[in-house]
Amino acid sequence: MARTVITPQQIARTGLASALAQPDLANGNQFANDGVCFLYVKNGGAQITVTISTPGTVDGLAIADLVVTVPATTGERMIGPFPAGIYNQSDGNVYVDWSSVTSVTAGVFRL
Repeated sequence: MARTVITPQQIARTGLASALAQPDLANGNQFANDGVCFLYVKNGGAQITVTISTPGTVDGLAIADLVVTVPATTGERMIGPFPAGIYNQSDGNVYVDWSSVTSVTAGVFRL
């Protein structure tokens, strides 16, 4: 199945009323990345891990995926930015996978 798209929200000097949504555990998520996006994760449940895929290689060696732990209950993490040459897949998107999405909301923001 296809990954669920998270549309980046543009931060503005006049303010942004941000929108967060529950991530897609079964299919994962993706977002278009121009190198100035970050992922905001808010966790109201048990500790989770968020995995950001890195498709590239350096000298033939795979670049390790970025794995971020988000603490339990009131844990929040802002993850990024994501340099396109490291994190973008061939379709120009960043791929995100979740260990759990119970009581988790997330959004992508562009500076």
